[in-house]
Amino acid sequence: MVIFDCNGVLVDSEPIAAAVLAEAFGRIGVRVTSEAITRRFQGRRPADVFAAFESATAKKLPSDLPATVAAETLKRMRAELRPISHAGHALTWIRGPKAVASSSPPDRIRLSLEVTGLLHFFEQRLFSASQVRHGKPAPDLFLLAAARCQVEPANCIVVEDSAPGVTAAVAAGMTPIGFVGSSHTPGSLAANLIAAGARTVIGDLRRLKSTITDLRGW
Repeated sequence: MVIFDCNGVLVDSEPIAAAVLAEAFGRIGVRVTSEAITRRFQGRRPADVFAAFESATAKKLPSDLPATVAAETLKRMRAELRPISHAGHALTWIRGPKAVASSSPPDRIRLSLEVTGLLHFFEQRLFSASQVRHGKPAPDLFLLAAARCQVEPANCIVVEDSAPGVTAAVAAGMTPIGFVGSSHTPGSLAANLIAAGARTVIGDLRRLKSTITDLRGW
């Protein structure tokens, strides 16, 4: 089975989500750029991001902030979200079951795939970090996906664009491929993904099928 992260691998959502979050923090007096949010929290679930900000600033965030951010993110995604280049091509040509395991909430995962026309590739195999106790870089989410799909972790390849995601895949006993082809990719990302344990890194999803073949001989 091939397990995909969603944001930054299948859909180009990271710039939207980071911009919404930066604007929300700005309204409560926390100055941070969307670029800084991406660098620091790429691949992490929203609850962990909010908890980290509270810890770093020693400031209790408004109780309605998570819901406000979630609603604004979904609104902007409906209007602006696009698939990562060649995502449909890659998904069409990869044989066998495919799943999504994302740090996003379930409604955002489904909306992202519906808006970009990719949902039919995964059927019901959508998994959110809100379903597990520990988000990435813990392995919980990937292990949940494997268990629900009745596939051994060792038989899973994971496509990830964040160091926490790659770390989680390694901890789950899976084979991670790093992806650096989204619009928000920082220059150091490829090296960071390799350092986290990615077996290889690609920048174009048209290379994914051959990369999987090389890794597993499928």
